Amino acid sequence: MSKKQTEAEFTKHLNTQFRLLAEAPRPIDLTLVSVTPRKIEAQEQADMERFSAIFMGPPDIFIPQQTYRVSHPEMGEFDIFLVALGQDPEGFKYEAVYNYYRKD
Repeated sequence: MSKKQTEAEFTKHLNTQFRLLAEAPRPIDLTLVSVTPRKIEAQEQADMERFSAIFMGPPDIFIPQQTYRVSHPEMGEFDIFLVALGQDPEGFKYEAVYNYYRKD
């Protein structure tokens, strides 16, 4: 069973590995490197959870923009839409943007 994908939950798991469950030449692990909240502007809807999660992937495998199934030891399995941000010597960076109503 997976835990909710909230800003707080992702923040608890900074610098941990998320396994991409996709067909690939080898298993692909992404490291969660940052979680950034997005402030709600005055003209925007209230009661929203908005944040982005940035992952670092290996330098030798590019992951195209799409939805992937990932697995994490604490958060479980869930789907995540990843967008490539670019590449540096450490690897490719990917972003997942969350924007949803809170169900408190």
